[in-house]
Parts: sequence; C-alpha cells; structure tokens
Amino acid sequence: MTSLTDAAAAIRSDLVALRRALHQEPEIGLDLPLTRAKVLEALDGLPLEITLGRKLSSVVAVLRGGHPGPAVLLRADMDALPVQETSGVPYASRIPGAMHACGHDLHTAALVGAARLLAERRDELAGDVVFMFQPGEEGCGGAQLMIDEGVLDASGERVAAAYALHVGAALLPHGWVATRPGPVMAAADVLAVTMRGRGGHGSMPHTALDPVPAACEAVTALQTMVTRRFDAFDPVVVTVGSFHAGATDNVIPDQAEFAATVRSFSRESRERVREESLRLVRGIAAAHGLEVDAEFREGYPVTVNDPAETAFAVSVARQLVGDERCVELPHAITGSEDFGMLGEHVPSAYLMLGACPPDLDPFTAAYNHSPVATFDDSILDVAAALLASLATGRSDMR
Repeated sequence: MTSLTDAAAAIRSDLVALRRALHQEPEIGLDLPLTRAKVLEALDGLPLEITLGRKLSSVVAVLRGGHPGPAVLLRADMDALPVQETSGVPYASRIPGAMHACGHDLHTAALVGAARLLAERRDELAGDVVFMFQPGEEGCGGAQLMIDEGVLDASGERVAAAYALHVGAALLPHGWVATRPGPVMAAADVLAVTMRGRGGHGSMPHTALDPVPAACEAVTALQTMVTRRFDAFDPVVVTVGSFHAGATDNVIPDQAEFAATVRSFSRESRERVREESLRLVRGIAAAHGLEVDAEFREGYPVTVNDPAETAFAVSVARQLVGDERCVELPHAITGSEDFGMLGEHVPSAYLMLGACPPDLDPFTAAYNHSPVATFDDSILDVAAALLASLATGRSDMR
C-alpha cells in the first residue's frame, strides 16, 4: 500500500494536468471525441488491450495480470453537464454551456492514474483488470450501452467484481471516504402525466372541463401517497419539477401536464411506486371526467453495494486514508447513478471520496452540479491509489 501511495504521489502533477485539460473542454452525453482523445493519449505506451465503443465514445482497456485469476473492473464516467461554469478557477470550461460540475474529470484522471500504477505492477497481479472509461452517465445510460457492447466480458471472461468512486465538492471532508453496504444510491424514474379536458372561458368553468384543478389535486395526492402507502424505512421521494397549463388568466386550457422525478431505494418500492402512482393519477382523472396519459419511464436502478465487496473496499480505504477518515453512510443517497446497472450483473462497491478544497467548509461549500462547484484535484493521487489498491487487494485475495 505504501509503495502504491508513493507511486501515486509521484504522478500527481501529471494527473492534475490531465484533469484540468479535461475540465477546460467538457463534453456532454455519449459522444465525447475530445475527451476520448485525451484519455487515449494518456494511456499511450501502457501494455493495454484497448477497445473503442461503437455506439458511444467509450474506451475499454484490459491489463493482463502476470498470474492466473479472475478479472476485476474499475470504472470512471467521463461526461460533463449542461451547466455554465461560474467557479472562477483559472482552468474553467472554455465550452459555453458545458461544465464538469460533477467531478467526472477527476474520475477519468484517477482511472488513468490507476492504469499507470497497475501497469507497473502487472507481473504481481493475479488476474486481469478492465478499465471502463464511460460516457453518458448523466442521464444517457452509458453504462448499459457499454454492458451491451461487452465491457463485463472484455478480458475474455465475466469480471468477478466492479468498483467505482465518486468525488464530492461538499458534504464530505477532503480525503474522507464514505460508503455503505446495500442500497447506496437511489433509483431514478420519471412520472409524466397529461390530463386532457375541454377548454373554455375562465368566467364560465361549468361550460368547460377544466384539467388544471385535477392536475393540481394529483400533485398533492402524490405526496400523500408517499407518506401513507410507503414504509418510512424504505422511503420513496416524488418531486414534481415541471407543471404546464394554459397561456393566460381567463382561458381554461384543454390540457395540463406535469412531470416528476421518482426516487426509491429497493426493487420492491420501485415497482410499487410505479403501480400506485399510475393508479392514483388515472383515478383522479376519471373522477373529474378527464382523459389522461400517464407514463412511468424507467431510468437508473438502485445502486446496491454487495456487502462482501463493500467490506473489502472499506478495508482497503482504511489502509489508505486511515480509520478516522473512512465512515459509513447512515443512509442511501437520493442521487442516482448508472453504475447500478453494473451491480445488477456482478458484485460491486461504490465509494464516495471527499474532494472539497481544504480552505472551504464542506457543509457550506457548493455541492456537485452547481455552476460554482470546485473540486480539489490534489486528491487525485489518493483516488488513483484507491482504485489501484482495490485491484491489487482483490488480486491478493485470489
């Protein structure tokens, strides 16, 4: 562990330079040509078998270990967000309307660092390491596309385990690691509803069939449904973030529509909230004599940490950052991640790593997705060493 830590510290400046180059040219979605070119350049010369994605700008690199053993997967997401950066850092985004506001540039640089560290130790490895550089995490389902293209079997056999980390600009102090066994991040789905009535004059609502009150009733009823139909210890979050109806004050519109994000933390609650929410909005529409189009669009599943892999990952993190800086999350995070798609196929562990600048209070600093979020990239050697240590530690267990 000490040698990995020292080796990671020796390449920190290279990783910081890569991260800042990525930060200045963020790309959104599944097509990331500039990002992929930077990653390929950073990996050039390493003893890796590289495969490029067909439907997305992914990079899969396989390092063959010097001894037989099962393969493991290390993943980094590479895409940015449609956010206009106002952080003021000297290496701020040069691309209008795009920003690495979630730290994926750090993830990418850290995984390059892990590849460099492990390539130097390939003769000691028992089994192969698959490095998964993934586009399209921010809502595009890039993980599933890479699964479809064979990332889990890239070494020639199904990987035995998958690991990933996510940096945080706030909430977690710099250099601290947090995770938990079981559900660690929520499923994220969308409830989209359009209620259709009959428009008319606002002064004579009895001559029309007004969809607005019914849609408003459905919005509030969804909140009651959450508190009365679901266990508080297996919670569901339904937040209506979009509501549209009409164009002026004295005209009753033909339709009213709203959309909600739906978060859940178990497969059972996810299925139940689908059934209950659709039944509720359809029932309210029927009670008001309205037609309704209601759709529950599945997004990302619950990210579930395998207990054994999580215990192993925590033991590795404790050796690296110290017992006092490795904590268990008291509950799952309501954010969502498509890493959970990997966890549906192989045992996995997902870790949070504090990257809040040391001069900021992590409890008041801007969090991920903020246009002013800042991440301390001096954490990159820790992130690279942690990823590499997960692979070498798993190798030692075989």
